[in-house]
Amino acid sequence: MTAATTAKAAGTIDIGGDLTVNRLGFGAMRITGAGVWGDPPDREEAKRVLRRAVELGVTFIDTADSYGPDVSEELIAEALHPYPAGLVIATKGGLTRAGPGQWGRDGRPEYLRAACEGSLRRLRLRQIPLYQLHRPDPRVPYEESVGALVQLKNEGKIRHIGVSNVTEHELRQAMALTPVVSVQNRYNVSDRSSESMVDLCEQEDLVFLPWAPIEDVGSNPAVASAATRHGAEPRQIVLAWLLARSPQMLPIPGTGNVAHLDANVAAAGIQLSQEEVAAITDNAR
Repeated sequence: MTAATTAKAAGTIDIGGDLTVNRLGFGAMRITGAGVWGDPPDREEAKRVLRRAVELGVTFIDTADSYGPDVSEELIAEALHPYPAGLVIATKGGLTRAGPGQWGRDGRPEYLRAACEGSLRRLRLRQIPLYQLHRPDPRVPYEESVGALVQLKNEGKIRHIGVSNVTEHELRQAMALTPVVSVQNRYNVSDRSSESMVDLCEQEDLVFLPWAPIEDVGSNPAVASAATRHGAEPRQIVLAWLLARSPQMLPIPGTGNVAHLDANVAAAGIQLSQEEVAAITDNAR
């Protein structure tokens, strides 16, 4: 394994039956400022990270209008438009920002329409390949929020619909209204609360996008042991574990640093043994 390993080493996955991407993507939340607010310390470095991701075979980039807000989407367009063939950009709507580290919810249909149309402008797209409802809003019936995305899809502004931060019940509600192609929930070696959702995605042939994929890597002794054996960083081992956990898993580690990006993508070349996967899994419980 070297830094020259590309995302192609992770294999591919289909999104919605008509979009094929390499199974290690990039999450573009960390190319913003502190608290996911405002501009990054160095906009040119942020754009270098995005270009490097594409150089390393990343064909799936995940962002949201709330990252910045707007900043992440703007940087993606500045760095990569016109987009190379095969690059899939996914974004999300439904969260509001009042300041650094502050997150609100707005699932009103009129808000989601405005959010989607804003993302189209910033990303310089005619159609968003994958648009995800960022989080259910308890003040708005979930069917109304999802229904707004269905209308936008019918208008050709969205190609595929995904959901994020959902329970099985909420996923089933959405699936009763429209084809859903992906679920994005928090999931990593130390937070397995969405374990059943990963299994459900396998059953329903949905893509599972784990957010916060690299957290608490030092709390699992099996991760440290595997890192020593493979001459790798613990962060690389947990990404390799996610890839091995399920064929429906599409990790989207994010960073604002080129060196960290190289290390993350190199994880695609790590082949964990069944025993290593089982040890990491058992120690995570």
